[in-house]
Amino acid sequence: MRSNYLFTSESVSEGHPDKVADQISDAIVDLFLSKDPEARIACETLTTTQLVVLAGEIRCKGVYENGAWAPGAQDEIEKTVRDTVKRIGYEQDGFHWESFRFENNLHGQSAHIAQGVDASGNKDEGAGDQGIMFGFACDETPDLMPATLYYSHKILEQMAADRHSGKAPFLEPDAKSQVTLKFENGKPVAATAIVVSTQHGKGYDEGANEAELKNYVKAVVADVLPASLLSDQTVYHINPTGSFEIGGPDGDAGLTGRKIIVDTYGGAAPHGGGAFSGKDPTKVDRSAAYVTRYLAKNIVAAGLARRCTIQLAYAIGVSEPLSLYVDTHGTCADGVTDAAIEQAIGKIEELGGLTPRGIRTHLGLNKPIYSKTAAYGHFGRTPEGDFFPWEKTDLADKLKAALA
Repeated sequence: MRSNYLFTSESVSEGHPDKVADQISDAIVDLFLSKDPEARIACETLTTTQLVVLAGEIRCKGVYENGAWAPGAQDEIEKTVRDTVKRIGYEQDGFHWESFRFENNLHGQSAHIAQGVDASGNKDEGAGDQGIMFGFACDETPDLMPATLYYSHKILEQMAADRHSGKAPFLEPDAKSQVTLKFENGKPVAATAIVVSTQHGKGYDEGANEAELKNYVKAVVADVLPASLLSDQTVYHINPTGSFEIGGPDGDAGLTGRKIIVDTYGGAAPHGGGAFSGKDPTKVDRSAAYVTRYLAKNIVAAGLARRCTIQLAYAIGVSEPLSLYVDTHGTCADGVTDAAIEQAIGKIEELGGLTPRGIRTHLGLNKPIYSKTAAYGHFGRTPEGDFFPWEKTDLADKLKAALA
């Protein structure tokens, strides 16, 4: 591992067009899971000027069965979509929650996919697709996340909170952030560059209004980042294009699953390529990525390593994972090896052998808990009630005991 370097991560706000799509897709997941915990959903969303389109495959008792919608189901889907856009805050001529055109092109799940996933006879439930999934944790922040992504998220979360509360009425929903940190001996020591581009109200690209907006953003950065990282040497790029009045789906089309690095580790760890939003937890793109984060976080929380990457691999229709790989990047505690951690994970019965069913059961994933994941990252969040169970560190002592 390099010890001294610059590293950068970006985030996007809930009003970014791709994130609008992600939030709509996950609102549909939550809607169907609230009706049927065993529902199957693969919902893709397209957003553009005054238009939202849903496409994908579903199976849900009482909502869509035998190729037909239940009475009122499509109206409830449209209301869910419009309520999601309203919550984000889009009431603009180019994209308004009340007046955009809506198309629902969801249809029944392929029987050939279902037969591989469904349990039957002596066959356990299989993975919903093939693929590789990665989880990661490091000791750079209290939430065991890469610092560059952690602060990029926090900047936009604070700006969104101020927009919704009315504290910053000049802000509109679409925004992006980017944080570059200098690392020495593997630890962040300085913020060298901060980039924030935010959609704004009319006239906030010139004169005193522009100065107000830029001063506000700098104040947010100062609140979010530790003072020790900021200095007169920190370079700010705030709305560097000049004007950003036209944004969101009116400024650029949005699609589900295009912000997978923002959703995960900001480029600090590998990514298997599969998106999360719009998918029920039989899809290991989602559930296995969650459990690998859960394992990596518990390994770091247990003091077994300062940095940990985990990979799982699956075949569609097959329940057992094809491989488990642990890499602690040379940061293992004394007397601990990556191979020993792999063996310790296999000893934890609660994980159910890391089968799709075992993962879903242990983490409680067959619940409507996904809308909250669809903006500001799926990881590094605070577990509360049923939400973000993969962020708990309740395996730390069991992992240490398994290594004893």
